[in-house]
Amino acid sequence: MSAGFTYADALVAALIVLGSSFALVGSWGLVRLPSLMERLHGPTKASTLGLGAMLVGSAAWFQLVRGTWTTHELLVCVFLFLTAPISAKMIAKVHLHLLRQGDPSAPGGPAGSPARPPGAADWATHEAPHEGTPGDFEGD
Repeated sequence: MSAGFTYADALVAALIVLGSSFALVGSWGLVRLPSLMERLHGPTKASTLGLGAMLVGSAAWFQLVRGTWTTHELLVCVFLFLTAPISAKMIAKVHLHLLRQGDPSAPGGPAGSPARPPGAADWATHEAPHEGTPGDFEGD
């Protein structure tokens, strides 16, 4: 290793600073945004990009400075980019389901609560309505 500052060091430092900035913005959004649906954007967008940039910076450092190829960081990046949107969609789906059922512990956002479709008790499931429930058309 050389004692001086190289282009590889500058690239890795830039990726880590960029990733840290994205993670900071994502964390700030998670804390400061008012409703759950708005808070989902912080960790799923900005923090995911931030962690991705830091992991790419780490992989670049191992390749450019040490001369060894590592796949750990890239595997974590792929796993993160695959799971973050799926988990955000599931959280949003549960939140909307609770709002439509009128759960008082789930406050609406600035746009208000979503409209409940007429006769849709289990709108977010693949399950047929149970007999005697509001979505059961034979029993209504």
